[in-house]
Amino acid sequence: MTRPIGIGNQDFEKIRINHYFYIDKTKFIREWWEAADEVTLITRPRRFGKTLNMSMLDKFFSVHYKDREDLFQGLEIWENEKYRELQGTYPVIFLSSADVKETTFQGARQKICKIIQMFFNKFDFLLEEEILNENEKKDFQKVSTDMESYMASLSLKMLSDFLCRYYGKKVIILLDEYDTPMQEAYMNGYWEELAAFMRSLLNSTFKTNPYLERAIMTGITRISKESIFSDLNNLEVVTTTSDKYADCFGFTEEEVFTAL
Repeated sequence: MTRPIGIGNQDFEKIRINHYFYIDKTKFIREWWEAADEVTLITRPRRFGKTLNMSMLDKFFSVHYKDREDLFQGLEIWENEKYRELQGTYPVIFLSSADVKETTFQGARQKICKIIQMFFNKFDFLLEEEILNENEKKDFQKVSTDMESYMASLSLKMLSDFLCRYYGKKVIILLDEYDTPMQEAYMNGYWEELAAFMRSLLNSTFKTNPYLERAIMTGITRISKESIFSDLNNLEVVTTTSDKYADCFGFTEEEVFTAL
């Protein structure tokens, strides 16, 4: 029986539970994990399945998907006992900048802060836990659409700390389409302001974060030496058109006929 394709669906869980047509890319989980790079940036080109793979990573590693073996049974990664035991064992911060398409710096800044606040809301139960002292609870509640820049830049590092203490493991951070707001900033004339804001946020989150286990960012923008990543010397930059991970994005003719 032919499976529905589900064109445009980027949610791994939805694809799997609805039995939509899916090319098995779970070996990317193993290849990325065994590469042991602290921060990986995967760029270029468009429409090569980067967001779907990020969704797959979230469902595989996140403690919120513990015991969801149904999502991976029958796929390549589930043949390896080591990875079956790894599934659902890490706190994961998964954010996307895909919707940040504002015409002003203030609008973009507020949108980014709102996305962070919405993610913090998922963990508001931490406010009832003894792992946070009173000052930390106050800082947690300062995370808002209009939070000060110093708080915005420290927000994900702070949440990493809280989650690490609560779950007993360092966090995995997934940031999808990091460069969408940067493209809008360039087109609308507020590049310098947003670049400074993003550089501070990314540096705190990915370079000076002792609670970080691994991280991946995706985008489509070519990286230069003077980019917002200039301070991130722990960053491994990979293009999906290069050999590394190349067969984990898009699909080959052999894979298509095997799936059919």
